[in-house]
This record gives sequence, structure tokens and C-alpha cells, in this order.
Amino acid sequence: MGCMWIGWIEFDVLLGDIHSLKEKRSLVRPLVAELKRRFEVSAAETGFQDQYRRALIGAALVAPDHAHLQQMLDAVERFVAARPEFELLSARQRELHSED
Repeated sequence: MGCMWIGWIEFDVLLGDIHSLKEKRSLVRPLVAELKRRFEVSAAETGFQDQYRRALIGAALVAPDHAHLQQMLDAVERFVAARPEFELLSARQRELHSED
């Protein structure tokens, strides 16, 4: 029987010169969509929905091996960290093996 790795990463980000939830959505939604498109992950805003300068953004994926999982999580983190409209406050990764 095969096995799989499940991994997720959650970003706590600070947004720049934002003054409303509408402005926040105009930055967060495209980022979430680009994560889904570029990396084929599940992604969503997962916290701080009522704060307009902070966001928690999560991404998750399933991979056939640990090396691929780690490579993808690292690529997602680099992508988010490189976005000038967000200040990355923290990134937390978790991994789980299907036989754990």
C-alpha cells in the first residue's frame, strides 16, 4: 500500500497602507488565487478576517514523498515572502505522514 505526506503552512502577514477590509480583500484574494494556480495547493484566508492590516493565510497539499512536500512548502513560503505588499511576520509549517 502506498503512503502520502500531508503538509500545510500558515502565514501571518501585515499589510501596508491599507484602510479598509475592501482594500485588504483586494490584496489577499489575488494572493490566495495565485497560490492555488501556481502551486496547485488548497489555500484560504484563515484568520484575522475582521482586521484590515493583518491576515492569516493557509496553504495545504498532499505529496507522494517527504522531499516533494518540503520542496513545495518552501516554494510557497518563498513566493509569499517575496510579495512587496505583505510583510511576513511568521510562517509555520506542519507535516503529517499517512501512517502516523
